[in-house]
Amino acid sequence: MGRPKSIRGSRPRAGERSSWFRVKKVIGKANVVLEVLDSRDPLGTRNLELERLVRRHGKILLLALNKVDLVPRSVLDGWLSFLESKGYRVFPLTAKRRSGLRLLEEYLRRAMGRRRIILAVVGYPNVGKSTIINALKGRRVAETSPTPGFTRGEKVVKVDDHLILVDTPGVLPVGEASPSSLVLKGFISPEKLRDPITPTLKLLAEVSGSMPNLLRDTYGIDGDDPYRFLEHLASRRGLLLKGGELNMDEAARLILRDWQTGRLRFYRGIPRETPEDGEASSKPTPV
Repeated sequence: MGRPKSIRGSRPRAGERSSWFRVKKVIGKANVVLEVLDSRDPLGTRNLELERLVRRHGKILLLALNKVDLVPRSVLDGWLSFLESKGYRVFPLTAKRRSGLRLLEEYLRRAMGRRRIILAVVGYPNVGKSTIINALKGRRVAETSPTPGFTRGEKVVKVDDHLILVDTPGVLPVGEASPSSLVLKGFISPEKLRDPITPTLKLLAEVSGSMPNLLRDTYGIDGDDPYRFLEHLASRRGLLLKGGELNMDEAARLILRDWQTGRLRFYRGIPRETPEDGEASSKPTPV
């Protein structure tokens, strides 16, 4: 696997190298790996490099579609069919409500028999890994936060004598990736952006193009023109700089926060064409 780069495209920082090292170590010790995806953007939150690492270790790979309460049932069914057609075993979850966790746990125990299950929970920052671990354990054992990347290192949690859970740090994409693209996937906080307006305009254009009534239903403002929408939002919310100028940056961050937390109920459907990501030559290990 190539060396991970920072989100600015430079050499990886020590913290990023450490996160990948810990994830590799955990995968090597686990016998089942659960990759957590955001149901609003399953393809965008898949870490293909991480999946290839799991396959190279010959470990069982399962997918969890988390936050299914934020998408319509028809959209969820479409994603389930799509991913299952690729050979994956997929579990729809809403971890914060403990929905779907029992099916996952029953499947693991049935599939593994009397063998001890060491389940590594992996994925990008802010997809809900720690929340899933907390729900499986039944009490708060792994720190959770709405701030992307809060978990700093792996945490081993013993559910019982037959199920061990391992939380891992969220790892960012390997290779070139801009902060604008990462914030739209929910991987980094809007507060870390020097320019929140550019990704917000992109998001607003996508929302108004695919779900034309959503912005009006959510904010009471027409969203045909993304920049005008931001102006109206800043004015209506009283987001002003010194001198009375509209605080467009804060309006943009508000939209990005609402998207990441689920208040702006936007989701992506299955694209007409999906990239070949190596599945045909490297199928997931079945259970």
